[in-house]
Amino acid sequence: KPQLEERTPPKTSGKQAVPPEEDKSFLKEEHSFNPLQSQKSVEVGDHYVRNGKLQGAAYRYQDATLWNDGNAEAWFKLGKVEEKLKDPKAAKDAYAKYLELAPDSKEAPAIRKKLQALK
Repeated sequence: KPQLEERTPPKTSGKQAVPPEEDKSFLKEEHSFNPLQSQKSVEVGDHYVRNGKLQGAAYRYQDATLWNDGNAEAWFKLGKVEEKLKDPKAAKDAYAKYLELAPDSKEAPAIRKKLQALK
């Protein structure tokens, strides 16, 4: 039998194969209540939105909700991004959680209308 020669991994310029904004590995991490980490994830998500990387933003907002389930801002922004990504079920779930956490917010009436439209 011919012996397989060992291959060395191809040399790269140090870039990851998976763009960091699409790396979902953090969603498998153990998350405990950490409001500072949650807020940091929201800020990273905002950065991705500004750069047009909506999928990366969605992952970061999800991460923020895993660190702090009561982060209404993260749920609101997750709903907006999921809507732009054309995932009405995910948007609806995020908006519903947002309304549960912030029923009297200034965005609440508009979100209630969106929820009706998404049904």
